[in-house]
Amino acid sequence: MEHASDLADDDLAKVVWAKTERPVARGEAGHLRELGSVLTDRHATAVERARSYERSLAHVMRALALSPGRDNVAQLLELLNEQRTFTTSPDLRLPAIASFLAEGQRVADLAELVFDGRALDRPAELRACLFHELVLRGVDIDDFLPLRFWPLRRAGYHPLSWLPVDRRAFEADADFPSRSTHGGASGMDTGIPGEGRMDPPVPRTTVRSALRDTATSERYEQVTAAVTAGGWGAGGAWVFHLDASAAPEDVPALLPTLPLGCLDGLGPTDRFEIALRPLDAVWRLLFATASMGGMYSDGAHGAYGRLAAWQSLAGLTGAPRGADADEVAQRALHSTWFHFEADAEWFHNEIYDYGLACLSPDRRRLAVLAATDTD
Repeated sequence: MEHASDLADDDLAKVVWAKTERPVARGEAGHLRELGSVLTDRHATAVERARSYERSLAHVMRALALSPGRDNVAQLLELLNEQRTFTTSPDLRLPAIASFLAEGQRVADLAELVFDGRALDRPAELRACLFHELVLRGVDIDDFLPLRFWPLRRAGYHPLSWLPVDRRAFEADADFPSRSTHGGASGMDTGIPGEGRMDPPVPRTTVRSALRDTATSERYEQVTAAVTAGGWGAGGAWVFHLDASAAPEDVPALLPTLPLGCLDGLGPTDRFEIALRPLDAVWRLLFATASMGGMYSDGAHGAYGRLAAWQSLAGLTGAPRGADADEVAQRALHSTWFHFEADAEWFHNEIYDYGLACLSPDRRRLAVLAATDTD
C-alpha cells in the first residue's frame, strides 16, 4: 500500500473517509495515526501559504490605496468586489482600507468613485468608515455632492450612524498615523503637559474616602471603550457619586483617597501628578488610544476610533442610555476634565499609561478612566 505521505490530497481524503466510515478495527489505529500526522503537516503548510497570500494581497491593496491617483482608487474598488474569501489580515479589513484611502487619495476622486449613488456595488462598510475618516480630516461634505447626500442614504442601524456627520470643534486636532506602502509611523504622547498642573501637596493624606464605586458593567464597558478598541493592555473605570458638590480644586486631593484599583498601594509621597485639561486634549487622547492602538495593536482606525472615543466620553459624562451625540457633546463641554499619572503598581509606566477624571457640571459625580498598554 502506498505510504500516506506520498498520496495526493484528493487521494488522501478518500483514504481518510474510507478508514473512518465505521469504528476503528483492531490494528488500524496506527495507520490512522499516520494519516493524522500527514494531515497535520499539510494543514500547517497550507495555513502558512494562506498567510503568505494574505500578506501579499494586503500589500497590493495598501499600495493602491496610498498611491494617489483616480485609477488606483478604481482598481482597488474592483479588487474589493472580487474578494471572495474571509481574511484575518488587519490591513485587509475595510476600516483599514478606508483609512488608507482617506490618507492617500483626493477627496473628489473618493466622492465620485465610492459615494456616487450609481456605484451601488461599493461595500456599505467601506463608505461608512471612509465618510468619518474624511470628516475627521476636515473635509466639508457640502463641497462634494455625493458626500452631502450619503448621510441620507446610509443605513440607520449601522453603529457609525450614531456619530455626528460634522466634525465638532473639540475633534479638530485629531492625530493620524503617517503611512507608506512599505510601513509607517504612528505614536502618541500620554504624558501630562506642564500647563494646568494641580499636583496636591506632599505628603498627601492617608485618610481613605468612604465613597464607593457605583459603575455598572454597562457603564464600565462604555467608559473603557477607547481602550478596548485600541487593543491596549488593560483599562479600568470607576464612578463615584459625591456626598456634596466638589470644586475642581478639590479633585486632586480627593482622587488618591478613593477606592481606585489603579491607585492601590500609592503611598503619601509616591508620585501622583494631575492637571486640569481642556476637552479637546481629552478627546484627542481618547481618539489616539482607540484609533492608533498601542505598541502591539493597529487600533480601530479613524471611523471606529471616533465612535469609541465618543462612547468613552458618554460613559465618563454619565450620559443616559439612548443619548445622542449632541447630548454627549453638551455634557462633555460643561464637565471639568483632569489628566493624571501615578507610580502605583497598576500603572506599569513602561510604554503608555494615563488616567482621566471627569467632574460633572453639577460637581456631584466623578468618573475615572485608567489605561495602560502593559498587561
